[in-house]
Amino acid sequence: MIERQFVKQKKKEFQIEEFVAGNLSNVGHSGTKMQRAPLGGKIIVSASRPGLVVGREGQNIKRLTNALKKKFKLENPQIEINEVDNISLDAHIVAEKIASSLERFGITRFKGVGHKVMKEVMDAGARGIEIIISGKVPSSRAKSWRFYQGYLKKCGDIALEGVSKAYKIAQLKSGIIGIQVRIMPPETKLPDEIKLVSELQTEEEVIEEEPVKEKEEKKGETKEKVKETAKETKKKEEKAEEKQAEKETKEESEE
Repeated sequence: MIERQFVKQKKKEFQIEEFVAGNLSNVGHSGTKMQRAPLGGKIIVSASRPGLVVGREGQNIKRLTNALKKKFKLENPQIEINEVDNISLDAHIVAEKIASSLERFGITRFKGVGHKVMKEVMDAGARGIEIIISGKVPSSRAKSWRFYQGYLKKCGDIALEGVSKAYKIAQLKSGIIGIQVRIMPPETKLPDEIKLVSELQTEEEVIEEEPVKEKEEKKGETKEKVKETAKETKKKEEKAEEKQAEKETKEESEE
């Protein structure tokens, strides 16, 4: 069946992505994508520090390609590395950063770490962020602490497609701590955003704004025209009054 082949292929791609993510630790790993190529499978790895992914003289890449060949029986896996532009807007990198800082400094400074990372993400231009740290924090009983700021969608299509999500684990002496991060990037378009337009313009009728100088000149010309028309009307009224006065004098003289 064709459906079973599709499911089998997707399952294999998911296993490869998990394997690559497990081998690339503390390198700012953002995500892994699989693409079909004529020479073999193409694996695109996004990371904030591509130099650590490659390793000295490409040793890490060679080790990873050999492991993929043996475990998943890939003929010629091609690994391509992309650098992440803004690491503060990637949920995977942010969650990995929180996990590494908790493992380094301990659980006592989890509030400072959460607020610091949240401020960095909001300064990068994100619409909203939510960080949930769950586990034995800071006492012996399990708790969940929530850090949030800005505007973040929790349901609907935007929550599924427009919000970056990640989940990481920090291994400490007291136990395992789960870190969940949700970030809404600035390019996310919300359905309730409406732009009010004063005049509706069609594609054929494009109204170009006139320069300020031309507007001022036209205003001056209109004022002069108004003055001239007022003078002409006054002259016409005076002539009409003179004619009427002459008629009245003629009638009086005839009487």
